[in-house]
Amino acid sequence: MAIMRPAAARVPSYAVPALEKGLDLLEALAAGPGDRSQAELARALGRSASEIFRMLNCLGRRGYIVKDAASGRYRLTLRLYELAHTHTPVDQLLHAADGPMRDLARRVRESVHLSVLSGGRLLVLAQIESQNRTRVSVEIGGRFPVVRTASGRILLAHLPTEERDGFLSRDEDWSRLGAAAKERFLADLLRVRREGVYQGKSDLTHGIRDVAAFIGKPRVGIAAAVCVPSLVVIGTPKPISEIRAAVKECAATVTRQLGLRGT
Repeated sequence: MAIMRPAAARVPSYAVPALEKGLDLLEALAAGPGDRSQAELARALGRSASEIFRMLNCLGRRGYIVKDAASGRYRLTLRLYELAHTHTPVDQLLHAADGPMRDLARRVRESVHLSVLSGGRLLVLAQIESQNRTRVSVEIGGRFPVVRTASGRILLAHLPTEERDGFLSRDEDWSRLGAAAKERFLADLLRVRREGVYQGKSDLTHGIRDVAAFIGKPRVGIAAAVCVPSLVVIGTPKPISEIRAAVKECAATVTRQLGLRGT
């Protein structure tokens, strides 16, 4: 019997001009490397200088921006940094990922785990186990070789080139690969970055197929991977295309819930 899934609820769009104006100002100040004058901010936002005057005054009074007494130019304070670091990135990541990972596990009827890079290894932060009697499970807190795992490949694929090359230069599994194998591996990372998902047979355990996708935004220091391992030697696993789509959707949902806009 087909199971009908309810359509995702749409978030109502209510206009809040004053709030949007304030957020536009904060984003404009964050986008530039230096201080900005009231006139420059007005031009950047397509508004008049008088239109943003009260908002600048309010943001200054609340401690989000400061006006230089000599130049009259504005800059961000550390107030936003303070708010952002009230909770650790790991706490925020686990909170944002819990619901989407549970939905994914129910949808594909497989276990799901969340991992990050830590100390040159892949660290498993969380897992939602499948309700199937026969399932794949990984140890929370377990550390695994980065180059030989699906989640590790996803995370490497999204590192800046210089950072990735530095990481690989210190990796023992990478050092054992021949020149041709290294070339294929790097080419595969480019493909994985373009597609946003990795799939392949596990290099660590026979009979397991992994599908992983990227969560976060490396430029702000948030990078994680969500992975679904499936037993393919028994039973009838779901079609790979269905799992790929579900894993990518889960990763995108977590990224949005973290307040990030893509990679």
